[in-house]
Amino acid sequence: MTKETANHIDELLYGSGLFSSTTINLKSKVFFDFSDEIILITGAAGSIGSGLTKQLINCKYQKLILIDKAESDLYELIKDLEFEKTINIEFILLDIIDEKSIKKLFEVYKPSIVFHTAAYKHVPLMESHPYEAVKLNIFGTKLLADLSVYQKVKKFIFISTDKAVNPINIMGISKKIGENYLNFLNAQSNTLFITTRFGNIFGSNGSIVPLIKKQIEFGNPITVTDINISRYFISKYRACELILKLASLQNYNSRLYTFNMGNPIKITNIIERLISFYGNPEKKSEIKIIGLRPGEKLKEDIIAEDELFGKTEDSDILSVTNIKKPIPQNIDFKELQNITPFMTKKEIKNILLKYI
Repeated sequence: MTKETANHIDELLYGSGLFSSTTINLKSKVFFDFSDEIILITGAAGSIGSGLTKQLINCKYQKLILIDKAESDLYELIKDLEFEKTINIEFILLDIIDEKSIKKLFEVYKPSIVFHTAAYKHVPLMESHPYEAVKLNIFGTKLLADLSVYQKVKKFIFISTDKAVNPINIMGISKKIGENYLNFLNAQSNTLFITTRFGNIFGSNGSIVPLIKKQIEFGNPITVTDINISRYFISKYRACELILKLASLQNYNSRLYTFNMGNPIKITNIIERLISFYGNPEKKSEIKIIGLRPGEKLKEDIIAEDELFGKTEDSDILSVTNIKKPIPQNIDFKELQNITPFMTKKEIKNILLKYI
């Protein structure tokens, strides 16, 4: 999906009345001052990473370090920024689970703020490949976090997901384990680990909206898993703006945050809106119910039953606190390190469930 198409879909759905202005945003520019900061973004060529980058290049910063292991996507980001001021930007092709390379990167650049957006996010795919989720989402996060403590990084912003709330799938469980480990480190180090959860991103790689648009335009049946399935949505631009606002706060009343995304939206309502715009008026679009895919929920939650919302200085950023205030516990990574790609999906999931 092109950037122009993504922007057009955002505007189309915003105009439908399904979404509030806090969910979509009209792309008013907000300036952030990171003058003293060396900023590292993992997964920089991905949806959130590239969105953060494109807002940051209009702000003040000392240096911007952009890393990604996806060669084509990183090249596309370089070309996107070709005519921007990129004097203080480094583009680095690097896998965050390559311990030797990532250690050297921290030693050379000494980042002061880390935005950790790199992750495997596709729910059914991670159900089929749980070992990959363990490697990247858990051990990739651990390696970055440990290096951040060692190198005295000021702030580490972890991009989590609403699927980490009451998780039932490998992707959500792996992100929840990441949340738990960072929460433990908060009690052990001077690095401030901030986690943010939000829902589905318009215009993101693998987003359902462009898939529906493609099915409509090709005249194929529009597939939906369940007539009642719903999700929280936020635009990429708005999500990135709020992440940067969160990173800019001076006072934190929690270490876990979510965003104001309005009410969850039924996927069928989005389909109806897209059909009205892209559908063939001479041919009725067929909607085909295919059933929930492996690991999918009918609806997602933003917070768990033992968590509460709190206010921050920005009304669209909500703090999340645990009512029980449990003592953060470390994770037995030795057991997780014994996970192999030859274990069954059930065996891997049963091990991971111990740590949420």
